[in-house]
Amino acid sequence: MSKTNNLIFKGLTIVTWIIFVGLCIEAGGLLLNFIFSLFKPEYVGNLYQKLDLSTMYQQNKWAFFGMYGFVLVIAILKAQLFYLVITLLHKIDLSKPFSGYVAKKINSIAYFTFSIGIISHIAREVAKSLLHYGYEIDKLNQFWVDSQAFILMAAVVYVIAIIFSKGVANQEELDETV
Repeated sequence: MSKTNNLIFKGLTIVTWIIFVGLCIEAGGLLLNFIFSLFKPEYVGNLYQKLDLSTMYQQNKWAFFGMYGFVLVIAILKAQLFYLVITLLHKIDLSKPFSGYVAKKINSIAYFTFSIGIISHIAREVAKSLLHYGYEIDKLNQFWVDSQAFILMAAVVYVIAIIFSKGVANQEELDETV
C-alpha cells in the first residue's frame, strides 16, 4: 500500500474515532436527559440539547416513553455502528482484505445501518401521528431526519458486503487450487 493510501486510511480511522466519541457523548447525554426528565424536570432546560419533553410527559406518559425510547435506541445504534466500523478498521489487513471476518463485519454494518434507517422512519411516522393529537414534536425531528439516507446507505453497504463475501469465496477457492 502506498504512503498516500496509508495516510488516508489512518486519517479515516481518526475521523471514525472522533465520530464514535461524539456519538457516545450524544447517547450518554440523551440518557442523562431522560433520567433527569423523570426525577428533576426543572433542570432539563439546562442539559444536553435542551430536549424538554415535559409537556408530552404531562399529557401522556406512554407517548413520552415511546418517543424518548426511539431517540435513545437510535442514538445507541449509531454509536454501535461506529464501534463496528472502528473494529473493522483495526482488524482489516489491507494487503489481504478479503477475509471472512471483514465480510461478516461489513454485513453487520449493513444490518445496523438498515436498522437505524427503519427505526428512524418508524419514529418519524409515529411522531407525525402524535402531531395530529396535539403533541409538540418539533424538538424530536432532528433525531430521525436522515432515515432515508440510512436506508439507502444500508443498501450500498449490503452490496459491498455481498461483493466481499464473493471475494472471500473466490480467494478460498484460489487458495485451495494452488
